[in-house]
Amino acid sequence: MKLPTLREVGTEARLLLIGIPVFIWTMIPIYHMFLFAISPKEDAFSGKLWPDHPTLHNFSIVFHQQHYFLRDFWIQFGNSVVIAVAVGALTLVIATCAAYAISRLRVPGSRVVMNLALFTYFIPAAFLAVPMYRTMGKYGLLNNDWSLILAMVTIASPYAIWVLKQASDKLPVELDEAAVMDGASPLQIFRLVYVPLMMPSLVAIGTYAVLLAWNEYLYAFLLLSNDKAITLPVALGNFLAADDSPWELLMTTGFIYALPPAAVYYAFKRYMVGGLTAGAVKS
Repeated sequence: MKLPTLREVGTEARLLLIGIPVFIWTMIPIYHMFLFAISPKEDAFSGKLWPDHPTLHNFSIVFHQQHYFLRDFWIQFGNSVVIAVAVGALTLVIATCAAYAISRLRVPGSRVVMNLALFTYFIPAAFLAVPMYRTMGKYGLLNNDWSLILAMVTIASPYAIWVLKQASDKLPVELDEAAVMDGASPLQIFRLVYVPLMMPSLVAIGTYAVLLAWNEYLYAFLLLSNDKAITLPVALGNFLAADDSPWELLMTTGFIYALPPAAVYYAFKRYMVGGLTAGAVKS
């Protein structure tokens, strides 16, 4: 077995010296969130690294909706799930079709459209919130899930199209030519050749869109107002309006809400890394 060289050992040591502090710094807020979640109310701000009497009572309160701010917890959690899944699905459909048209069909003017779409990112999303609110109000979509879904698809699609277009450009064009010679139509090429080869990038973009919608607060706060229509991030903001905020319940709810995206990320981690840089296929 070949022993590592001194240079390789030095490189790994430097990476560890950088990686370990970054990992610890990243985990500290998560640990304190968990610490609040398992602490009784009277011990929440004790400053101890571990509570004297750890408990799961806070989780029971959240799951059984035994607090005023949590009376619609499961409905709001469901709203977040529905909106995130819908945003992911719609973004995938729009971005996949657009990237295919731009990269493989080479529709005239398509690249100009893509560049104009990317140009929207020069404007901070917060600046578009009020125009988006007025637009949704004009079409009667305020306080409706579709208002937030359409807003998030609008924000996610330009980046998704750009990523998929870059990956599509690196697929061998000979595959399309061979399929045409076999009598395949553009729709058949899209379904039988393009989509299977683009699957890693599609999973990565779908995950990106789902997580973007899952964590959205500003647009959800503006476009949804009814307690049974809002998403959980907006509901968590209500905790801060109380004079005596139940911080232990806020942190417990936040910890529970963070588990699904963490599971999604780790389930598709290899796609998130490889899919966003996919297409490295030489023709």
